[in-house]
Amino acid sequence: MATRLPPVHALSAFEAAARHNSFAIAAEELCITPSALSHRIRLLEEFVGERLFYRDGRSIGLSEFGRRYLDVVRSALRTLTDFPMPHRNAAVQPKIKVMLPPTFARHLLMPRIADFTQRHPEIVVELYLSVPLYDLSLSESDVEIRFGAGNYPNIITEKLFEEPAFAVASPGYLKTLPPMKSPTDLQHATLLRSALEPWQPWFEAAGLKDWVEPSSGLRVDDLGLLLEAVRHGYGIGLTRQHFAEELLARGEIVELFDVRLRTPPHAYYVVYERAVRERPEVDTFISWMQNAFRNI
Repeated sequence: MATRLPPVHALSAFEAAARHNSFAIAAEELCITPSALSHRIRLLEEFVGERLFYRDGRSIGLSEFGRRYLDVVRSALRTLTDFPMPHRNAAVQPKIKVMLPPTFARHLLMPRIADFTQRHPEIVVELYLSVPLYDLSLSESDVEIRFGAGNYPNIITEKLFEEPAFAVASPGYLKTLPPMKSPTDLQHATLLRSALEPWQPWFEAAGLKDWVEPSSGLRVDDLGLLLEAVRHGYGIGLTRQHFAEELLARGEIVELFDVRLRTPPHAYYVVYERAVRERPEVDTFISWMQNAFRNI
């Protein structure tokens, strides 16, 4: 049976926090956010099954187990760092980790990211996917793109852009329904549900003020999968222009009615902790994002 080893990034976080007697200073040294460092410490505590630090308000101190374990960790890290590696002379590139929703990544960032990499070839960008409305901690990332209401306490939240929401359906599905001449005709259709695109605000924009949010039928909490459900004829859904434009252009889906919700409840935001923007590569990426999506 393979021996489980503690994660090295958690060991280095533990050593730095113990050396500085501060999570904030250790996080700055390791170029991560304080919450990311706390996550690594918790990961190591779960691995060893013991508390490594005691916390008294804002101050921290090593537990008795933590003091004994620190000697072992420092010895192991020293062995790794002191091992001679004569061919490792290349400078370490600045790196930024970005967490973002899959549909945004596929339809909006991928067509534009080449501009950033061409302008800043010295910065390494790592992209990780998250699930909107569920992954609500910055965790190990430096920057996140979130699709939601923008209510994220204790972190910097800046709106990137918002787009009108409108109803779409596949031509094949429409053939199974009475003519969709006005929004009230939706009573004959299956309305696809999503926490990301609730129907209630669109109902109000369409003059259907007494209509309530659908409570049955297929629910899809991913904007890309929601569009796929529409394309396959499972019902009528709400979408945004930049996600649907290719399917609209090919005629695989069609827009219904002349009703667009101009101020939908959800928009795209860039979120980060204040300290992380002090890193030049992070500030450069955030500024590029804001400029790239300014006129969308």
